[in-house]
Amino acid sequence: MNKVPELDRGAGVVLVVDDVPDNLALLHDALDEGGYTVLVATSGEQALTRATQADIVLLDAVMPGMDGFEVARRLRADPRTAATPIVFMTGLTESEHLVKAFAAGVNDYVTKPLRTSEVLARMAAHLHSARSQTQARRVLDAFGHASVVLRARDGRLVWQTALARQLLAEFFTGDDAPGPDGSAPAPLRAWLNVKPALGATLAVTQAARRLTFVLHEAMGEDEWLLVLREQNDTATIAALGPTFGLTARESEVLYWVLQGKTNRDIGDILGTSPRTVTKHLEHVFEKLGVETRTAAAALVVKRLGPLATAAGR
Repeated sequence: MNKVPELDRGAGVVLVVDDVPDNLALLHDALDEGGYTVLVATSGEQALTRATQADIVLLDAVMPGMDGFEVARRLRADPRTAATPIVFMTGLTESEHLVKAFAAGVNDYVTKPLRTSEVLARMAAHLHSARSQTQARRVLDAFGHASVVLRARDGRLVWQTALARQLLAEFFTGDDAPGPDGSAPAPLRAWLNVKPALGATLAVTQAARRLTFVLHEAMGEDEWLLVLREQNDTATIAALGPTFGLTARESEVLYWVLQGKTNRDIGDILGTSPRTVTKHLEHVFEKLGVETRTAAAALVVKRLGPLATAAGR
């Protein structure tokens, strides 16, 4: 298979999508003088093929066949171009058209007849923002963090690390699974629609595993960074026994203490009485050399580190 030649990115690679030759010539000359590498598409179909190479897309709204609105929707549905800035070029200035454009996923618009200085200024702003976000995402991916960026208005995953993609596929199946169009799992979309506060969490369980989503920060207009943390009850319980010399049942009791459960709650979970749980907890305290639940939790976190911290969430 022939390898696609590497582009000289210069100030950035711009895909200009327009079916009017005069518009293409005007933009090509201005962008070339600005140090940009210019790609050209004269139809929506060509745009979808070439957009994966671009840092930003200048997209005509009205074209024969597939119009700019549909092109924008498809670019946003493709994980490879979901985060690529799109600037609409349009003579349609009625509010209903602009609302439709933003709903399709465009970031900004310029009106025709085009003023090249305005086009270049808006492009530069969006490219700067996109590059800053890309750098942050690469750092998260490189260090193996599970994170996603989700756009609230259409429920699409704008970006996700490799680990996040794996966890979403494992925890959400059937009707709740991530969609082939880039849509986030249904429970995640529903949670974000209620507009939770920063720091809010959503927990999804699967047998002994638990996946927690933390709403971290805004990453753009209506786009949110979610950090994923996986917790495995079985693995944590298994680590407690040999670390502190506990029996299997004592390890279970200590684990649920770390979860903030009362003795009655623990009894219900383990199918035993609160009195029996109290006896087990007395043995746990003795083996750990502590007298309180708080001291026990602090000791476990100190010894087990991230594994215990995940258990305490």
